[in-house]
Amino acid sequence: MASSSLHLLLTLLTISSSATATSRHHRIPAHNYKAALNKAAHNYKDALTKSILFYEGQRSGKLPPNQRMTWRRSSGLSDGSAMNVDLVGGYYDAGDNVKFGFPMAFTATMLSWSVLEFGGIMKSELGNARTAIRWATDYLLKATAQPDTIYVQVGDANKDHVCWERPEDMDTQRTVLKIDRNNPGSDVAAETAAALASASLVFRKCDPSYSKILRKRAIRVFAFADKYRGCYSDGLKSYVCPFYCSYSGYQDELLWGAAWLHKATRSSTYLNFIEANGRTLGVDENDNTFGWDNKHAGAKILLSKAFLVQKVQSLHDYKDHADSFICSLVQGTSSCQTQYTPGGLLFKMHENNLQYVTSTTFLLVTYAKFLTKSHKVVNCGGVIVTPKRLRAMAKKQVDYLLGDNPMKMSFMVGYGPKFPRRVHHRGSSLPSMSAHPAKISCGSGFSFMHSESPNPNILVGAVVGGPDQHDSYNDERSDYFQAEPATYTNAPLVGTLAYLAHSARQI
Repeated sequence: MASSSLHLLLTLLTISSSATATSRHHRIPAHNYKAALNKAAHNYKDALTKSILFYEGQRSGKLPPNQRMTWRRSSGLSDGSAMNVDLVGGYYDAGDNVKFGFPMAFTATMLSWSVLEFGGIMKSELGNARTAIRWATDYLLKATAQPDTIYVQVGDANKDHVCWERPEDMDTQRTVLKIDRNNPGSDVAAETAAALASASLVFRKCDPSYSKILRKRAIRVFAFADKYRGCYSDGLKSYVCPFYCSYSGYQDELLWGAAWLHKATRSSTYLNFIEANGRTLGVDENDNTFGWDNKHAGAKILLSKAFLVQKVQSLHDYKDHADSFICSLVQGTSSCQTQYTPGGLLFKMHENNLQYVTSTTFLLVTYAKFLTKSHKVVNCGGVIVTPKRLRAMAKKQVDYLLGDNPMKMSFMVGYGPKFPRRVHHRGSSLPSMSAHPAKISCGSGFSFMHSESPNPNILVGAVVGGPDQHDSYNDERSDYFQAEPATYTNAPLVGTLAYLAHSARQI
C-alpha cells in the first residue's frame, strides 16, 4: 500500500520542521532557476505515452481486446457480489489487489484536470488519456448508482497484505464497504463528485450523453456529501486505516468538490457555497501539501482561475491564497516552507514522496498558465516570481524524476536506460498467466516477492515512491516506501508531461 500508519506522524513532523527547512537546507539563489532551462531536454513525449500506459497495468475487471499491457488478464469479475451489486472494473490503487474508492476518485479528478488544461496538446495520447479516465468513471458510476450510498472499497487490505498473488489468482475475501446516511463520508463522497464533475468536462464535446450522466451524478453525490457530513474513516477505520485514512478531514474535499461542480455546471449554487463556506472549510489554512488526502492547495489554484481568467470578482482572495502556496515552495524567499534534497528534489514525506512531487509540479505549470493569461506574477515578500520561473521549477523536478539526479536513474519504470527493476507490485513481480498458467497461491508468491531477480513483467510508465531525503534509492521490492507505484502519483504527471512535451523549448 502506498500509504501507511506512519502517514500522520510524518505529516506532523513535516509541518513542525517546515519553519526551519530553508535554514537547514541549501538555498538556491533565485537567479539560478534559469540554469534548469539550459539542460538537454528529456523525451517528454515518450514519458507521457508511458505515464498513461501504466493505467492498463492497474486495471481491474474484464480487459478489452486492445489491452496493451498484455501480461495482465481479467480479474475481480465477481467484485460487488457480496453486496449484490456490480462493482467490476476500476483500478487497483498501487501494488496490491484492493480497490480503494478515495484515491481512485482523486486519480480520476487529476487525470481529468490534466486533460482539461493540456489535452489540446496531448495529440495522439488524448484518446488514451480519455480511456484511462473512463475506466475509473465507469466504475464510480457503478459505485454511486444508489442514492445517498457510495461503495468505497472492494477487498480487505489487511487480509490482502498477507498474500502475494496476482490479481488474476485472487482468493482473498472481496469485502465490500460503503458509506451512507448513517455512516457518512463527506471526504470520499465530495472527491467522487469532483471526479465525476471534472470528467464531465472532459467528455462534454466528444461524448455529450456520457458527460451529462457524469454531471448529473456529480450533483447528486455532492449533495449527499454536504448534507451528511463526516469522515469516512471514522466509521470504516479498521478497514481504511492506516492505508487511506482521511487525516486532513473532509472540509478540503467539500471545497474542492464545490469548485469542480461550479466549473462543470456554471451554476451560482456552487459559487454561493464557496463564497459562504470557504473560510470554514479551511481555505485560510497554510498547508502546502497537495495529494489524495489534502485538496486545499488544488482548490486554491483551481478557484484562482475563476478570478484570474474568468474575472469572477468575488473569488479575488483565491489569487492571494494561491500565491501563498506558491511562495511556500520557492527557495530563497522568506516564506519558503519546503525541504529539498541535496540533489534538488522536493521532499515532503518518506513514503511515496514522488506523489507530492508530481502533484506539485502540475500545480506549478497550471498556475503559470493562469498567470500568463492574466498577465500576473507572484510576489513572495518582495521577490517577484514569474510564470517562467514556475515552469522552470516544475521542469527541474520532472527532469530529476526522469534521470537528472545523483543516482542517474529514472524513477519511471521503462523510461531511460536505468530504472527500478524490483517494483513493489504483485502482478509485475510474479510470472504472467501466459508464462505460468497454474495458480500461484497466497503464500507461495512470497518466494518471488523476496527474490533478488528483476520483475519479470515491466510495469511500463509506473512512477515509484522515489528516493529518500539523501537522494538514495535501493531498488528493493520489499521497500514499499520507495518501490511502490500508485495511480495518483501518475495522474498529475500526465498533465505536466503533456505541457513539457509541447512547450519545453518555449519555457
